Amino acid sequence: ELNQNLNVVVLDFDENKKRISLGLKQLQPHPWEVLPEDVNIGSVVKGKIVNIEDYGAFLEIIPGVEGLIHVSEVSWSNQPVNAREFFTLQQEFESKVVTIDRDDRKMSLSVKQLAEDPWDKISEMFPNGSKHSGEVKNLTPYGVFVELKEGIGGMVHISDLSWTKRYSHPSEFTKVGETIDVTILEVDQDSRKLSLGHKQLEENPWDTFENVFPVGSYHEATIIKKNDRGGVVQLPYGLEAYAPIKHLRKENGSTAGADETLTFKVIEFNRDDKRIIVSHTRYHDDIQKEADNTVKEEKRTERNETRKSIKSTQSKVERATLGELDVFSQLKQQMDADNSTPAKAKAKVKSSVKVETKSKSLTKKAEGKPDDFKKIEGIGPKIAELLTTNGISTFEALASTEVGKIKEILAEAGSRYKTRDPTSWPVQSRLAADDKWDELQVWQDGHDGGKM
Repeated sequence: ELNQNLNVVVLDFDENKKRISLGLKQLQPHPWEVLPEDVNIGSVVKGKIVNIEDYGAFLEIIPGVEGLIHVSEVSWSNQPVNAREFFTLQQEFESKVVTIDRDDRKMSLSVKQLAEDPWDKISEMFPNGSKHSGEVKNLTPYGVFVELKEGIGGMVHISDLSWTKRYSHPSEFTKVGETIDVTILEVDQDSRKLSLGHKQLEENPWDTFENVFPVGSYHEATIIKKNDRGGVVQLPYGLEAYAPIKHLRKENGSTAGADETLTFKVIEFNRDDKRIIVSHTRYHDDIQKEADNTVKEEKRTERNETRKSIKSTQSKVERATLGELDVFSQLKQQMDADNSTPAKAKAKVKSSVKVETKSKSLTKKAEGKPDDFKKIEGIGPKIAELLTTNGISTFEALASTEVGKIKEILAEAGSRYKTRDPTSWPVQSRLAADDKWDELQVWQDGHDGGKM
């Protein structure tokens, strides 16, 4: 206070400026000089935080004596510590003396060394394959850091979060502060690192998926994401697959969009890379191919039956012809032997005429029935019935019908028929109407499925 008498120490005298520098603390011994001798390496000291820097905080042991707690000496964990978030001014801490230099008046302290290094017994506490729960401490683009115990934590790589889903970032799966279950995949005591896994808590479903989703199988699925290159498709059991953009083309030529549920065909299954490629385009292509194959098979069966029928008819005709030749031979012999039997010869001729007349009558009887359109490549029983219903019942009528008219009939019958191509049907029908069956057979053999 004013007019108070003090004892001071003269520190400096500046003659030019007529100024004297005085000191008061110099009357007392320096705090480092009176620091107890029992404060050595390994001693536990207590104090208050008086300064915080990025690299650590200064703990004041006694007035004038401070020691640095470096951020690396805060925790046994490998996770970096933010000093400004961990420490607060005037906060009290206990720490252990790590180094001390009384001459340079420096001291380094450690908080973590107050406790045993948990990594010394890491293999006992966390053996490979053991299961634990931990708190999510940090998220990075490549994984999740989980703390299992004070000073001990490990990383769950983003690929080890789920067997069935691919995450762009771990934040899609969890967030800081949440508790998740993990299993120990690997312990590296020298590097003080733990490799953790979450999906390994369950059996690898890909062993089963290989049987459920084999290449060539069809499944109903929903497009959950889509961009210019393709879409992510959610299959049954929560499994995700990928469909390139060209495989999202629908039957009408448009491209499927997000949230659409369609049928997809598995075109690639890679168990090792956990990758499935699917295609909706291949699915409706297969339907069309199956329909074409069905018609082709029906036509093949019909042709075989026709050939059998023709062979059977030819055999009968040959037998009938041989019988007639035998009759004429006998007739000739009788005429040569005795010209008095014209009445009997006339009777034999009448018999032959009756056979021919009977054949013609059968032909006329068949003329009232519609022609068998299944002999036309590309026409099956359903389409044959459809044409007959619309007034086209003969090869002649079909040969005279414009292709556009036939397409209208098919379109009105529904989506199942409108994809058929009737361009060649009038051409084939013309050959059939003109009884040019051999030419028709040659034409069909040279055109796949009756396509021109």
